[in-house]
Amino acid sequence: MPKRVWFLIIGMLVNTTGNSFLWPLNAIYMHDYLGKTLAMAGFVLMLNSAAGVLGNLLGGYLFDRIGGYKAIMFGILLTIASLIGLTIWHGWPHYVWFLTILGFSGGIVFPSMFALAGAAWPEGGRKAFNAIYLAQNVGVAVGPALAGIVADYQFDYVFKVNLGMYILFFFIALFTFKRLEVGSIAPKSVVSESKRIVNKAPFYALLIISASSVLCWLAYSQWSATISSYTQDLGLGLKQYSLLWTINGLLIVLGQPLIAPLVKRWEHHLKRQLVFGVTLIAISFGIIAFASDFKMFGAAMLVLTFGEMFYTPALPTIANQLAPKGRQGFYQGIINSAATGGRMIGPLFGGIMVDQFGMIPLVLTLVVIVLLAIIPCLTYDYPLKKNNIVVD
Repeated sequence: MPKRVWFLIIGMLVNTTGNSFLWPLNAIYMHDYLGKTLAMAGFVLMLNSAAGVLGNLLGGYLFDRIGGYKAIMFGILLTIASLIGLTIWHGWPHYVWFLTILGFSGGIVFPSMFALAGAAWPEGGRKAFNAIYLAQNVGVAVGPALAGIVADYQFDYVFKVNLGMYILFFFIALFTFKRLEVGSIAPKSVVSESKRIVNKAPFYALLIISASSVLCWLAYSQWSATISSYTQDLGLGLKQYSLLWTINGLLIVLGQPLIAPLVKRWEHHLKRQLVFGVTLIAISFGIIAFASDFKMFGAAMLVLTFGEMFYTPALPTIANQLAPKGRQGFYQGIINSAATGGRMIGPLFGGIMVDQFGMIPLVLTLVVIVLLAIIPCLTYDYPLKKNNIVVD
């Protein structure tokens, strides 16, 4: 792997560690420290996700116009400015304002990071993106673990350490990312794609499978919203809750050899990967219904992570297969937007359910919702069969 790619990997690791330092604790902070309902906390998290969608679109546009280095630096500086504000003013409603800005600024950075990876190592193909993906998950493992320790000591320090991580990311990007710019290679986005869709069958298939993504991410998002607060109500400390995310991040990285034989066996049977993954995700929420201690929540996270490893990578693979030549970016944008849509409505839906009916009814509802996601997984290729279309 070229040395220049390692700069991106290190940058992504620091970026994701800083990003994941705060997000698992957002619902806990708003509910337990600011005294807000879970429905209100869910609404604020929805604003954060919605701002992230806009940030991603702007990030792709800026990469087109001014290059990845400048786009990333703009996103980092905006993040640092909002974190300075959050460190000084983290009461209500300031928390809402700065958290929304953080979603927007964080969204600006990610498209350019992946685009720069492709530009820095074009001959690496998927390897460059896989390396960035693994760096993300290591950050997800490290960030929440450190955040739990810091928050358990004094929650105010979470904002200060988070700010410190982004200042470190700023200097890494400042001194290393400039040399990674190669030409004007830019990612395509939904906004930049204006070509008319001629054959609609693959697009309809994409929309069907996207429905599955919305349902699964609606459920998955509860882990950083309602479930996080629920663990505190049951007496789990912030360290233990954060450790659950460490299990998730490390398992995604270290568990690849464990799932490799089955993934290889089902390489040309993506439906099986999808259904198996969704089934595991549903089982994980069934475990939460009976969970009362760290071991049970750990078991639920373990099952959830294995389900995620089978389900999540299959979605962009299907999108790539369905995409006509020259439309890969557009189709990937649709499938990513579906996941973001699930993350947007999930916390608000979960907060309202818990406030009105309680946690156990929510969890049982999530089991049903996730199982419903199997239907689009099994039927997404119906428009293709109807039109006698075979995809690669």
